[in-house]
Amino acid sequence: MTTPTRRHPVQLFLPALAALFCAAQVAAAQPAPTTGVPASPISSPSPDETTPNLGAVEWLKRMHGAARTHSYVGTFVVTVAAGNLSSARIWHACEGDLQVERVDVLSGPPRTTFRRNEQVLTFLPDQRVIKSEKRENSELFPNLLGAPDSAIADFYGVKVVGKGRVAGFDTDVIQLMPRDAMRFGYRIWTEKRTGLLTKLQTVDSDGKVVEQSAFSELQLDAPVKVQSLSQMMNTPAGYRLEKAQVERTTPQAEGWTLKNPVPGFKPTSCNRRVIAGSERTLQWTFSDGLATVSLFIEPYDAKRDAQEGTMALGATYTLTRRLADPSGDWWLTAVGEVPARTLEAFAQSLMRQPR
Repeated sequence: MTTPTRRHPVQLFLPALAALFCAAQVAAAQPAPTTGVPASPISSPSPDETTPNLGAVEWLKRMHGAARTHSYVGTFVVTVAAGNLSSARIWHACEGDLQVERVDVLSGPPRTTFRRNEQVLTFLPDQRVIKSEKRENSELFPNLLGAPDSAIADFYGVKVVGKGRVAGFDTDVIQLMPRDAMRFGYRIWTEKRTGLLTKLQTVDSDGKVVEQSAFSELQLDAPVKVQSLSQMMNTPAGYRLEKAQVERTTPQAEGWTLKNPVPGFKPTSCNRRVIAGSERTLQWTFSDGLATVSLFIEPYDAKRDAQEGTMALGATYTLTRRLADPSGDWWLTAVGEVPARTLEAFAQSLMRQPR
């Protein structure tokens, strides 16, 4: 197995939590860890304590709803088994269907990301640049549930583990257990009163924690306003606004298909992106309701796309591969919060349609 040494342009579109970590630690990417993050203390609930008796989908809907009906401010920390750590400050406000969030990365190069429903602005102070784009099905933190889907229960079991305490809040602790080896498991702490996700551990097939994210400090129902955060999204003097060029399309229209669907993963979107002014990249995204996989496909360039391999960054794996085709080769970058074997299944199944 080889590890790519360069950062590919498509890594700019990693999912929210992975992008937060990558901003500070992308240079430290390394093979899959062999030791786990120490587990946090979990107590069994006493008989007089009430914990909701819910299925996997119901627990996720509860968390999802809490994030969309409560404002909060907090410091969010991501750690991986290899010892790398990244943190961010989050302000989240909601008003009806309007969701606005600000995320300031506290580790590595300074960066601030605003999300106003589907509109996303990323401020890069060192470059005096603001990158603007619209993301379909963009989920504000936590990005644990892309869309409610009863099929989740076919691929994940759920059990109540006990109770805990995170950032000063009493929590229920549940575990989502994968029913196959194509996805990770999750141990989740949710605030007892609201159901807000306060801590998340991603667990591999050996039970080791490969990535952990949690609030180290949290103000729930904080007096943060949608209007105040929205005003911060205005372009400051001296900044250049760069708008991403994204066109909705279909895999069939672009000449791609999967010979064999990967169990549990359904396509959620397909877009053409123009990167660096002229480089056109196809992004085909799949989700099982929890984990997300994106396939980035572009024409092969021998000067740039020389090294194939797989690398791990916490729970996020990246696979790069050259795809041979009589009319011209292609370069695939598959990214997802899934085991490496899942990305391999996508890569093996991806093929050009006969023209």
